[in-house]
Amino acid sequence: MSAPSTPQLASQAVYLLPLTDTGAPDVPGSYIYLPPPAPQNPYILRFQIEGCSSICRQGSLWVNIPAKGHTFKRSLYREYKLKPDFNGFTEIDIPIHEANAYSFYTTYSPLPEWSFTNVAPTQLTRTPTYYVDVCPRLTLKGQQMPIESIAVFSILSKFMGSPKDWDNHLRGISERNYNMVHFTPLMIRGESNSPYSIYDQLAFDKAPFPGGEKDVARMVKKMQEEFNLLAMTDVVWNHTANNSTWLEEHPEAGYNVDTAPWLRPALELDTALLKYSKELKALGQPTKINNTGDLLSIMEGVKTRVLGGCKLWEYYVIDVKRDTDAIMKSWISGQATLPEDAFGKAGTRGMDAVKEWPLKKKADWLVDHALRGGDRLGERFRRQIDPSVGAALLCALYGRYDSRIHDTPDEKVARDALNRICDELNVQFYSEYDGDAAEIMEQLFNRIKYVRLDDNGPKLGEITDASPLIESYFTRLPLNDVTKKHNPDALALANNGWVWAADAMKDNAGWKSRAYLRREVIVWGDCVKLRYGDGPEDNPFLWEHMGKYTRLMAKYFHGFRIDNCHSTPIHLAEYMLDQARSVNPNLFVVAELFSGSEEMDFKFVMRLGISCLIRECMQAWSTQELSRLVHRHGGPAIGSFETDEVLNADHATDSNREIIHKIKRSPVHALFMDCTHDNETPAQKRDARDTLPSAALVAMCSCATGSVMGFDEVYPELIELVHEKRLYSSVNSSGGPLKAQAGHGGIGGIRKTLNQIHVEMGKNEYDETYIHHDNEYITVHRVNPHTRKGYFLIAHTAFPGYGNGNGGFPPTKLPGTKARQIGAWTLEVDNSPETRARIIGDKTTLRGLPSQTKDLRGVVVESADDVTTITIPDNFPPGSIALFETSVPSVEHSQGLDKFITTGARAAFEEVGLEDLNFILYKCDAEERDASDQRDGTYNIPGHGTLVYAGLQGWWSVLQGIVNDNNLGHPLCNHLREGQWALDYCVGRLERISQKDKYLRIQGPAKWLKERFDAIRKVPSYLLPRCFAMVIQTAYNAAVDRSLELMGENVRTGQPFLRRLALVSVQVTGYMNSASLWPDKSVPCMAAGLPHFASSWARCWGRDICISARGLYMGTGRYSDAREHILAFASVLKHGMIPNLLGDGKNPRYNSRDSVWWFLQNIQDYTKIVPSGLGLLQEKAKRRFLPYDDTWFPHDDERAYSTSSTIEDVIQEALQRHASGMDFREYNAGPAIDSQMKSEGFNIKIWTDWDTGLIFGGNQHNCGTWMDKMGECERAGSKGVPGTPRDGAPVEMTGMLYSCLRWVAQLHEEGNYKYEGVSLEGGSKVISFKAWADKIKANFERTYYVPRTPEEDVDYDVSPKIINRRGIYKDLYRSGKEYEDYQLRPNFPVAMAVAPDLFNTDHALYALQMADRILLGPQGMKTLDPSDLNYRPYYINSEDSSDFATSKGRNYHQGPEWVWPTGFFLRALCKFDLTRRKTPEERVETYQQVTRRMAGCMKAIQESPWAGLTELTQKDGAFCADSCPTQAWSASCLIDLFQDVREYEQEGSV
Repeated sequence: MSAPSTPQLASQAVYLLPLTDTGAPDVPGSYIYLPPPAPQNPYILRFQIEGCSSICRQGSLWVNIPAKGHTFKRSLYREYKLKPDFNGFTEIDIPIHEANAYSFYTTYSPLPEWSFTNVAPTQLTRTPTYYVDVCPRLTLKGQQMPIESIAVFSILSKFMGSPKDWDNHLRGISERNYNMVHFTPLMIRGESNSPYSIYDQLAFDKAPFPGGEKDVARMVKKMQEEFNLLAMTDVVWNHTANNSTWLEEHPEAGYNVDTAPWLRPALELDTALLKYSKELKALGQPTKINNTGDLLSIMEGVKTRVLGGCKLWEYYVIDVKRDTDAIMKSWISGQATLPEDAFGKAGTRGMDAVKEWPLKKKADWLVDHALRGGDRLGERFRRQIDPSVGAALLCALYGRYDSRIHDTPDEKVARDALNRICDELNVQFYSEYDGDAAEIMEQLFNRIKYVRLDDNGPKLGEITDASPLIESYFTRLPLNDVTKKHNPDALALANNGWVWAADAMKDNAGWKSRAYLRREVIVWGDCVKLRYGDGPEDNPFLWEHMGKYTRLMAKYFHGFRIDNCHSTPIHLAEYMLDQARSVNPNLFVVAELFSGSEEMDFKFVMRLGISCLIRECMQAWSTQELSRLVHRHGGPAIGSFETDEVLNADHATDSNREIIHKIKRSPVHALFMDCTHDNETPAQKRDARDTLPSAALVAMCSCATGSVMGFDEVYPELIELVHEKRLYSSVNSSGGPLKAQAGHGGIGGIRKTLNQIHVEMGKNEYDETYIHHDNEYITVHRVNPHTRKGYFLIAHTAFPGYGNGNGGFPPTKLPGTKARQIGAWTLEVDNSPETRARIIGDKTTLRGLPSQTKDLRGVVVESADDVTTITIPDNFPPGSIALFETSVPSVEHSQGLDKFITTGARAAFEEVGLEDLNFILYKCDAEERDASDQRDGTYNIPGHGTLVYAGLQGWWSVLQGIVNDNNLGHPLCNHLREGQWALDYCVGRLERISQKDKYLRIQGPAKWLKERFDAIRKVPSYLLPRCFAMVIQTAYNAAVDRSLELMGENVRTGQPFLRRLALVSVQVTGYMNSASLWPDKSVPCMAAGLPHFASSWARCWGRDICISARGLYMGTGRYSDAREHILAFASVLKHGMIPNLLGDGKNPRYNSRDSVWWFLQNIQDYTKIVPSGLGLLQEKAKRRFLPYDDTWFPHDDERAYSTSSTIEDVIQEALQRHASGMDFREYNAGPAIDSQMKSEGFNIKIWTDWDTGLIFGGNQHNCGTWMDKMGECERAGSKGVPGTPRDGAPVEMTGMLYSCLRWVAQLHEEGNYKYEGVSLEGGSKVISFKAWADKIKANFERTYYVPRTPEEDVDYDVSPKIINRRGIYKDLYRSGKEYEDYQLRPNFPVAMAVAPDLFNTDHALYALQMADRILLGPQGMKTLDPSDLNYRPYYINSEDSSDFATSKGRNYHQGPEWVWPTGFFLRALCKFDLTRRKTPEERVETYQQVTRRMAGCMKAIQESPWAGLTELTQKDGAFCADSCPTQAWSASCLIDLFQDVREYEQEGSV
């Protein structure tokens, strides 16, 4: 599959390249491959960095893509400063003007660990280098030639003949519709006459090119203008001919023992082997190896005379006498050096233990601390012991040598001991040598056996001076006037070769390799390996010489084939390709690459900008394997999914629009050859008749393809490129035109048709392919995904052993497709032994086997019921093909089907509101049943399961993964191919709902969807998944865009994460028949979460709504929804409380002590965020119950809603009732409202301690805050025992109380709130709000803070014996169980967020650090300190065990990680951290710290099928099956954070 084609000039193409928080490309796969830019219309590569990514911290993006008119320099990077934006993202646009292998990286200062104190600055760091490959733009006669349209033809120039023959051959190649010729090297060849053994890289072969460069230029020009052919040549950088004269002047260009001294033992071995070869006869050894016995006899001589004579072990071991003498001398002279920690942590005191060491340990100590010269081989006895360090060992053994004292250590004893140690040390080195020697013997045996004995080897015959026992690994330069000025060591140069399964990044002749010594190299004796070093400075002449050669090739040729790329140093190839592209930026680069690893292939391709890797059809050993290869290179499957078209469709009328492209996963592209010039032909490997089906199958692939001279002509065997001297012959090189028809002399006439179709398909984006394998048949159908025009091939392969019948191939059915036969042919070949012998025995000419293609009759094409059936005749033997042109009539829409189904959606959705979009996009199963009067739920896909939503999000959550992975085998795709039920469902639900008054605006989307589905109902079933996905995605995008359009500017322009969070407000807010905010009217109302809290009484929770409204409504610009919910809960105020369960206002339940404080905080937020929000205080709410009256009556009682209160009055009533205190029993207390609670739990008591101003309440039998799990298990004895009663004064309630008091006090001072305070003692006393707030502030730190040290306890109300953690804030004050006060929970950050001035800043920062390191998980906050004995982090609601702590999920809030507190924690962290940040750069660090902690949530909302954030997770973010998968407050509290930051940045300070 190629990179997409470049869009037309009228628009600006943009390729999106998002970067992760670590600076890596956030795209599928690791290979970025972009199309060729148009000459006058470059496209843009857009780097995207989200929010405050860590790489934005003093960050820079460095890109080596040059500006227009500038030359590419690999090492020249342009810097782009990264500017973080918490509420958005950074985009950097880089125009791409020309092809190349570009790269980028980022530098930044890593974010330090967050701490309550200042931390040391981090050092600037650099990410790895990442690559962007831009495809070259090839043109022929002014027309662009996409890579997929290339058809290459390889020729060996030495067999081309006279200039006239050259013309005829080139014309014949052109006549067969090839469009590029690959020439093996055209330079002067070395003495072996191999094209790849180049004698002079700067001189063309004078036989075909007597005029040198001029003749080459003339030929290439003629190829283009007359023959319509591009030219490609091999470039050979690894080696030069062994007789290249410039080597005599520059032997440093090769590996010799002067430039590579580590090769000395390999050279000595090679010389000894040559000497032994010459002496075989004299030694009585056989010179002609007739059997294995002969070879074994020779090998015994190799072992004794060669290896034994060379004494190669001396290159491994130390010289014991030399080193012993030197060590003794140092010891006696007192020159001992003790390496640091040489005897362990005990230092010199550890020396006493050395005397007890065994011999081997002493030897190992010397190796570890004293060995020098062990880095490589190279000189005999190079390894040696450092005398002074060796002397330290003697000191440890015998003490210091001092001749002045009487008991001087005995020198002889010491020397003997040292000799034994050194001998022991050498044991491992002798063993190392033995291993290499064994490998040398095995390699020599196997190689000699192959070349002299094996049937599949060349059987070289007698051993002579010209044909020695084994090939030499070295070329020995002649001694002459030029060479004699060099060091003699420089005149033996290592020959090139390859090593089986070698590391492609390792230099086999380098100092880290022993391949030449171990005889592991399959050597080419006619080629000297070139030594480039690390860069031009290491070998100036060689780099300059080969650079000239490379530029010369690029001057004339449109493409390079990198010879032996896997053995080419990658830095060298980069340099040379840079040289080439400086001449021709649009160089088509292909390579043979046998790295043995796909990952390594990618490295070469990415760094070098390789256009294609050469792959070969003839490598297949069976039809099945051939089918696999065709499938690999065939392109994506027919009916594959398309995203770019949907992204850009509805902008079609904008002539200056941006065309946005997502960078898709790209494979390593192939130049798929039916046969290459160095591999065997079909007549050798298969059956000669397979020539035709192989050619056809390759031509059908969606990649560059190729063949070689002799394949079309059915040459009987591989041409031996070194020793062969005969010339090419071809019936296609007659000099005249070639007809596209069957004929004699191979497959040339049919090849013309095949290549014509291949080029057409490549040019016209026939990108999709379907391949089917059936026994010895392969069918290929390749189509244009937009027009659905295509070509269909039936190929009967010809592997040996399958007879001549048609193989029983069944009729082929093409549903919804019309087919027209182009032709059917078979290939007949005379491959009898006599004929082969005659053809191969021709002394002057290379000929093909006698062959002809014949037309086949009897192929039947029938159409019935919209299905085409193709039946092949009985006479369809191996070596036959049938070719058809296809079309799909049902996609021939007047606008183009793809365009029609992806346009018009935005117009269709432009009138819908957010409540309509709730239905269009979402509705979980319970909501859908509610809306359909229980007739319909969410859709069930057989084999997959039920969708989470009935609306578009439900479908897109599944389709997104299918589209991204192109997973056509997904159950949804199978379901769509089987029938159109999904289409009926999607249209039907919109049409039915749009007839209802509340949803009339949905008629537009319903009509659009029906028209699009009607258009795709006619397409063949195999296309329906693609079309369905395009329609759904188009509608989904339009619905999402409309949703965001109806929200605030901060959301519309915000980063993707904020937009995803904002969409949760649409997800959870909608009309319900079974629930509303009011008993007498239906309004959109918020669900606490889906699907658990979707309908009826379980939908609207006072606490959840009030926590969520700031983010989901006010933070998204949905002010009217916020107002509606505030008025609704104001209407049901009773006991100074709002209900936790609203029950439509009919049956509200008043059991949550904290809900009213969330409610009052909500009102405060509304007045501060919403424009003119203060006006809300004077709006009136009809009261469900009478003000200041606790009397219960039903909702239809005449007293219900008979009176109204302003919001100002509602606030005052709530504050007054709490100031006065409350003590009541819930209405209808008992099993009817709570079947789990004990009777005492229904008693609600709330009071204020006027010494501190704190409000207390609750008891050990109820749970009046958000941590409200009641024990339910009789078996465990937990029924009626709350998991977390949290009675007393919860810290977050105190914070919200103080926040409210400060707010109303300020409002009163400003004249915006008529009440000054509350009355006490029946009205006899009054306390102002300010005074009440001051009491709380004066006592807060004393009552809640747990000091870091016991010495501070005296200043705080703490019980030291209870304290578990210090430096935190209590969760409760004066609860029923004292230890519960001191538990570390994630509630104190709520108080920090709403009432920061209650807290000592230093205390707050340290407490936040504790929460950060102890409580924060990947998404949520641990609800309890893991060090607490009650910590139970796994919530399983269904557990029915005897475990008191966990049965029936009693541990709901005792460790599981809840997500909504994360928002408040991050708000508090941000708020307090900013207090110490003085500069913009420091403030950015705060935002980055916060951003890093949102990573888990960012990932979760992107991956969740519910498109929301879960209620809670298990320990460390593990999935919790009982969690509500999308919870309103989980999303809203993170929107709160964005709202805070927006306000900070607008104010410029906290």
